[in-house]
Amino acid sequence: MINIITNPDITSAIDYKELYISSIAFQNNGMIPLKYTCDGSNINPPLNIENIPEEAKSLTLIVDDPDAPIGTWVHWVVWNIPVTHQIKENEIHGTEGLNDFQQHHYAGPCPPPSGTHRYFFKVYALNALLDLPSGTKKPQLEKAMSEYIIAFGELIGFYKRNNSK
Repeated sequence: MINIITNPDITSAIDYKELYISSIAFQNNGMIPLKYTCDGSNINPPLNIENIPEEAKSLTLIVDDPDAPIGTWVHWVVWNIPVTHQIKENEIHGTEGLNDFQQHHYAGPCPPPSGTHRYFFKVYALNALLDLPSGTKKPQLEKAMSEYIIAFGELIGFYKRNNSK
């Protein structure tokens, strides 16, 4: 079983099909290049998505940092992404919600200079489209999509800021 939702209001557990998420920019559990962080161009990295079930109607993407000092920090939420095997660099199709920077777009890794943080690029295949306002945040998104998830996969990247900045 895969634990894919962190919303405490959702308690059911389901065994989902596995999506395979990769990127040409970095390996799973590898370092995220500067270009995709707040210290670089701050654009989203390209993602490849494999093993999408035929019944998928849309994809959802959540990028978050569980190592933030005040708890998990959300960098990006996007839903109703048309089913695709590639999310291109600096390009997104879908509805972007509100991240923890209070922005409606990707905000790359930007940890304090004191340590290395993990960044989870989580992709969900849904058998539905979601009718949510653009101000939706991660907890509301997780609750709304919970009954429609048919597959899940994630890519984990690390980033540590240069202390000399």
